[in-house]
Amino acid sequence: MKPVRLPASATNALPRMVLLALALLYILPGLIGRDPWKNEDATSFGIMWTMAHGTLADWLTPNVAGLALPAESPLAYWFGAICIKLFGWLLGDPLASRVSTIGCFLVGSLSIWYTTYLLGRRPEAQPLKLAFGGQPEPKDFGRTLADGAFLIYLGFLGLLLHSHETSPKTLQIALVAYAMYGAARVFDLHKRRHALWLGAALGMLILTYGWLLPAGALIGLLVLAAVRKDAAAARLILGISLPVAALICALWVFAIRTLLPAEAAGQFDIWMSWNIYQLNGPTLATLAFFLKYGVWFAWPAWPFAGWAVYAWRRQLRSLHIALPLAFFIPLTLLVLVNVHSEEGMLLPLLPALAILAAFGLPTMKRGAINAVDWFSVMTLTTSAAFIWIGWIAKETGWPAQIARNAYKLAPGFKPGFEWISLAIAIAASVAWIMVVHWRISRRPSVLWRAVVLSSGGVILCWVLLMTLWLPWVNYGKSYAGVAQQIESRLTSVKQCVQSNVGTAQRASFAYFGNVRFADERDQRCDYLLLQDDISNQDASPMLRQYPGSWQMVWEGRRPSDRDERFRLYRRTGQ
Repeated sequence: MKPVRLPASATNALPRMVLLALALLYILPGLIGRDPWKNEDATSFGIMWTMAHGTLADWLTPNVAGLALPAESPLAYWFGAICIKLFGWLLGDPLASRVSTIGCFLVGSLSIWYTTYLLGRRPEAQPLKLAFGGQPEPKDFGRTLADGAFLIYLGFLGLLLHSHETSPKTLQIALVAYAMYGAARVFDLHKRRHALWLGAALGMLILTYGWLLPAGALIGLLVLAAVRKDAAAARLILGISLPVAALICALWVFAIRTLLPAEAAGQFDIWMSWNIYQLNGPTLATLAFFLKYGVWFAWPAWPFAGWAVYAWRRQLRSLHIALPLAFFIPLTLLVLVNVHSEEGMLLPLLPALAILAAFGLPTMKRGAINAVDWFSVMTLTTSAAFIWIGWIAKETGWPAQIARNAYKLAPGFKPGFEWISLAIAIAASVAWIMVVHWRISRRPSVLWRAVVLSSGGVILCWVLLMTLWLPWVNYGKSYAGVAQQIESRLTSVKQCVQSNVGTAQRASFAYFGNVRFADERDQRCDYLLLQDDISNQDASPMLRQYPGSWQMVWEGRRPSDRDERFRLYRRTGQ
């Protein structure tokens, strides 16, 4: 027996313009008006920038200013580099590279919406017919569920920062969502073109983050076809989707093998080894990592998703439950066997969780929905209030203790705000108050009421951080100031520099400081840039790795970093 009984009044959909406005309000703050940030954000931008201003070898084998990164797959960087080529002259290279981030987010969110809509209008997903009629139409029910999945997707705490980074992860999650859309079409209509779409998504996933994830998704879909006894879908997946995915990867491999020298082509072998290295046996440490970070990373979806599986337990073979599980289960196993414990590994799980959670909305009890609502209101409103109080302290000096803490974390930061940013922050706060008042006073019966406060509160906090606090955050995470100091000490931008700096630092110094790092052709450089820890007072062991006599001409670091330090040396002997 189906667990859903609903009147048509509970399936009022959100206007399309409201969905678009929410998407833009979510994705644009945090992309505009900032530098590439430390670690993966700056590294990814560095690869894109190197491609956009480099040669064919740079496009086929990702690197940062000559430093090879053979474990990286190229597709996400191609999109960013193309955006730099197209829009860099107008927006500047960092912002132009983030145009691809916006595109990835829109593809991912639209794929989740349409996948949920397709699954939600299927006969087995429909609510029970009411005795005197008045149940929703299949399309209305599917669209309302799709709106709920979209709001859940916007409310993921773990997605918030990663979706605003210049990183392959933004494309990866978009392609996972699109693969789910393609799979829903394959199982629904059994058309060859849909199998082609699915294969293209899986092939692009290989060129985004390796072959393990698409292999897991493919196995999950084949198991689903076997469970549902759907031989037509299995034939399409094996006969079209798998060959197309393999062909896309093979084209990249063929290009490397034929167009690049042997030493560059060897990077593919390292890429394959890196993929295999990810496989390991599950351990208690990986399980603890999954449970510890998954609880907040997948909030607010996991309570609704878990309840959906329980409520629909007698219809687990139904496509609206089985398809998300066919992605979620194998991708979860990949997280548990991965040797790395890194939050970004959880991102591919989110599309399936958002869709599952949407089908849990109509089965949740009113008391549970109210509990989630009140938790969201109290937690996110309190967080927004602290963001405002901290900003006021930072700008005015009161409360004094909060102001001291803010400047202690960013020594040398000069306060100041823009009226446009302040106006946006005020407007977002007023809108949040209106949404809370609407939810509490009217108590609407629409399905997506259960997640509108969670999503709206997350968007509010992010908008406040990326308007009121963006200059402060950018000051602490950018290497632009250090790069400019290094540039001022070089006698010429044509001077090559040997270095041991990391990929994020290398990208930032090359872009902001015009530093030309040494490559294989540079047998002798007049400058040496070393990165070490502030506690290391003796640099002689590091200097011995670089033949010649060196004189230190500059020492510095980011004011907000208490550990990292850079030293620039000039060659003094022959």
